[in-house]
Amino acid sequence: MLIPNDKVPELDLPLTIDARFNLSHQTPDFMTMLVFYRGKHCPICKSYLEQVASKLEDFTSRGVSIFAISMDSEDRAMVVDREWKTGDLPLAYDLSAEQAREWGLYLSEKREGSEEPDLFSEPGLFLIRPDGTLYFAQMQSAPFTRPPLDELLKGIDMVKDKDYPARGTATGKSKASA
Repeated sequence: MLIPNDKVPELDLPLTIDARFNLSHQTPDFMTMLVFYRGKHCPICKSYLEQVASKLEDFTSRGVSIFAISMDSEDRAMVVDREWKTGDLPLAYDLSAEQAREWGLYLSEKREGSEEPDLFSEPGLFLIRPDGTLYFAQMQSAPFTRPPLDELLKGIDMVKDKDYPARGTATGKSKASA
């Protein structure tokens, strides 16, 4: 399980724009946001990524760099790049099952008769500080419901304005027994 304030796993993946995404090379003004999506087969992912793309400027104006990531192959990722309205949202692909597990993502297998790949990750959204530590994590075991982007933007504003600390860092042990 990833714990806020700890270093996140490294990622180095191809992008659909014939470049590479390397998480450790990111230098956002505030944070990097990773949106893990199920892949080309998922209409809910299509809708969500198109919403993210429509609010890209809202995030970048707050110093947040966004990358969408899937376990899709290059061929499937290029279909997403061509056919979905993702604009300038960078799309990374070829996430391995091992990498997905390192990030705590749930994995699913293809349903018989579906257009799903044999194995894919379920959605997740992460905010990572420039030093590579986790600030926020949200993982799902099914495609339904995603973090509302306007609420996420308000939360980012609060974090910046009030220097709000990462939550979810407690060990469960009382201070007296620690």
